[in-house]
Amino acid sequence: MPLPIVAIVGRPNVGKSTLFNRLVGKKLALVDDRPGVTRDRREGDAHLLGLDFRVVDTAGYEDEDPDTLPGRMRRQTEAAVKMADVALFLVDARAGIVPLDEEIARWLRGSTTPIILVANKAEGRAAEQGILESLALGFGDPVQLSAEHGEGVADLFEALLPHLERDEEVEAPAGEEEDERDDAPLKLAIVGRPNAGKSTLINRMLGEDRLITGPEAGITRDSIAIDWTWHGPQGPRPVRLIDTAGMRKRAKVQDKLEKLSVADALHAVDFAEVVVLLLDATLGLEAQDLRIADKVLSEGRALLIALNKWDVAADPSSLFNGVRKALEDGLSQVKGVPLLTVSGATGKGIDQLIAAAFETRAAWSRRVPTGELNRWFERAIEANPPPAPGGKRIKMRYVTQIKTRPPSFVIFGTRVDQLPASYERYLMNGLRRDLGFGAVPVRLTLRAPRNPFGPKSD
Repeated sequence: MPLPIVAIVGRPNVGKSTLFNRLVGKKLALVDDRPGVTRDRREGDAHLLGLDFRVVDTAGYEDEDPDTLPGRMRRQTEAAVKMADVALFLVDARAGIVPLDEEIARWLRGSTTPIILVANKAEGRAAEQGILESLALGFGDPVQLSAEHGEGVADLFEALLPHLERDEEVEAPAGEEEDERDDAPLKLAIVGRPNAGKSTLINRMLGEDRLITGPEAGITRDSIAIDWTWHGPQGPRPVRLIDTAGMRKRAKVQDKLEKLSVADALHAVDFAEVVVLLLDATLGLEAQDLRIADKVLSEGRALLIALNKWDVAADPSSLFNGVRKALEDGLSQVKGVPLLTVSGATGKGIDQLIAAAFETRAAWSRRVPTGELNRWFERAIEANPPPAPGGKRIKMRYVTQIKTRPPSFVIFGTRVDQLPASYERYLMNGLRRDLGFGAVPVRLTLRAPRNPFGPKSD
């Protein structure tokens, strides 16, 4: 599906190319204090808080004869607006509204393309008068922005979203499409304290002594990635297994090589999709295990916890229930992380572990359709309205999912900075429970539109 198109228009030197560079994340367009630097339409792929679109930088609109160079440049600008899904009409808040801005506004009001008014260079008190003047252009309240400093991008995102969001599946960014396919190899890292049996477990999966094992702790130093095919109930599925060095408590790590090994293991976590924290069932759960789990979740990776050496565990039922209770108490950010039992020595439980890893990756990669997300949000607010601190209601306006892997959401509303942490937890728990995310890490951000009459920085 082609990306939606956003055109940037305005008179010369209002900051169109600066905004273009900000949106594409590169200095593709030349920027100079002199007006008229941009002549041809310049296009680039833009990414704004998870919203992907094609952005078009246009020449400054000038009132000149159509046969002159400025006139031909204007025709290019007019063509860009006609083909766009939405156009950003930039004005210079510091310079105020000039007659050419009013002429451009008259032209744009006759266009069928939706127009968003953007007051650029809006930082500081010097811009206040220009922002007020821009209301007379007839496009409503302007989005206040500083393209040079990156201020106001959340407000720009909120203004663009209704025009660009589509219910169809969003295309994966370049370079990620293959990784996000269901048939792409599952990147599965095995982590844990030294001697938990990580290498032994992987050798059992592979059916060969691919990794060196032994009773000594710390044999594995480098993170080793091995491609493997799991023959599950749905047929063969590719897996990339990543064995890592054991992670001891930081205070005990003195050797330089061990420090490098632990750093390498943490680096491997960053590139994994699902991480299995392997516990030694003969030792139970220790504080270091919880620290490792917390690190994995903080990095946004999906987490499974497996009790290894289950075939030799003493009083297994009591052990399992004790570990489950300790996890619920110790992992406050995510409840219900899957806890499984395996044996690297006998192979028991491996199929269940890999099946759970694929299911967890699917939840970690899930994008909720817009309609389903909005219906959930309305039900959640109706069932438990946000509080009214000081007698002033906190208004929750809408929610959108900005990315997957991990699932990340933004809720827009007024006075959301006063929302109690307990209400944020209510929303977070509802997202996981009602929308099928289970125990994968979910990111939730609250944003409020900027008050155009509020205090401004100098």
